[in-house]
Amino acid sequence: MSALRLHVGRIDGPAERTLLVIHGGPDWDHGYLLDPLRRLAGRRRVLLPDLRGCGRSPGGLAPERYTPDAAVGDLLALLAALDVARVDVLGFSYGGLLAQRLALAAPERVRRLVIASSTVLPVPADAYDDWPERAERRAPEARVWADPTLDGPALTRAAAVAGAPANVWRAAALPDYLARLARVRFTAEWLGPFRAGTLPPALPTDAAGRLAALGLPTLLLHGRQDMVFPAALAERAARRIPTARAVLLDEAGHMAHVDQPTAWLAAVTDHLR
Repeated sequence: MSALRLHVGRIDGPAERTLLVIHGGPDWDHGYLLDPLRRLAGRRRVLLPDLRGCGRSPGGLAPERYTPDAAVGDLLALLAALDVARVDVLGFSYGGLLAQRLALAAPERVRRLVIASSTVLPVPADAYDDWPERAERRAPEARVWADPTLDGPALTRAAAVAGAPANVWRAAALPDYLARLARVRFTAEWLGPFRAGTLPPALPTDAAGRLAALGLPTLLLHGRQDMVFPAALAERAARRIPTARAVLLDEAGHMAHVDQPTAWLAAVTDHLR
């Protein structure tokens, strides 16, 4: 499948210190990740592409063209078009799964890897059984997904807003996060194949073992109160990957960069040094 021309947000900095940031969703755009990454201006060139069918990037494709491997192909084509030999890669949530795929597909293109608010290990079905507050906080989003009157981008936006109290741990950080969501261009291009059960899994098979074999310096950056991917899995994965380390931020949920922006960015910059 041919790659697409992606819309790319940029933060100016030295080209030889390029950071590729892969957003999650996937039916979101990159905008919710801009802060605190804007603070890297002048120190790093940051590339924030919208994945195919997301934000301002081309959409309207056949459902079978929305796959993790197609998205990775787009990102590698972007690096080739910009003549970037090696980059640091930060993948957030679903983007963290794509970042693993990119590193495994083209390890020579990746200098250091940050997997943020994501997972290297499969999530057990009972991972959150002993955390009743998680079920309470996630219930409003579940009701939105079950609402038959909602569809398309209106559904993905409504679900993101309803899920905000679960994704942001600190109540004081919630207004800022909701303001970010108001600016996101939501789509629903990936939603169709996901609901139809035709979207291939994004987590690579035996990701931990294969990343360990690569020997790539890897940061597993996580909020301790993450209600999407259990924080314990980051620590467990770090024990299985000799070149990885886990950093868990206290008082931070899935959107750890919103809950604890200064500590989150400090962990990123320390790893990418």
